[in-house]
Amino acid sequence: MAFTMGSSKGIQAYKGNVRNKHKFKKGSKHSGEATVIRKDLEDGIHGEANNDGTIFISNEIPEGSPLEKKVIKHEAKHMVDMKTGKLGYDDNHIKWNGKKYARKDGKINYKGKWIPEGSKDFPWEKH
Repeated sequence: MAFTMGSSKGIQAYKGNVRNKHKFKKGSKHSGEATVIRKDLEDGIHGEANNDGTIFISNEIPEGSPLEKKVIKHEAKHMVDMKTGKLGYDDNHIKWNGKKYARKDGKINYKGKWIPEGSKDFPWEKH
């Protein structure tokens, strides 16, 4: 299945791969392409962008659906943010615009409150 992601700048999907037209230096952590992998995710989780360049999509989302396209577009934006250094994460922290936030048990300490990952309260989720 091939489709483009609307008027979004540079993010496209084709045959399960997300492509990005942004240019990055050779040897950067991400190649400019992400592979979309369908798998079982925790309840309420639609997608995940990963440091290794993969995007996980919940098996619960119908293939080719508008929701699938929306989730891929959202996660692809996270991939772009990671490539440009705006966003980063490891098991214990989220880094956004150079500031680190503690991460533990599916929650992130943001502005002194432990908020569930994926919440729209985070600036990196508002796109």
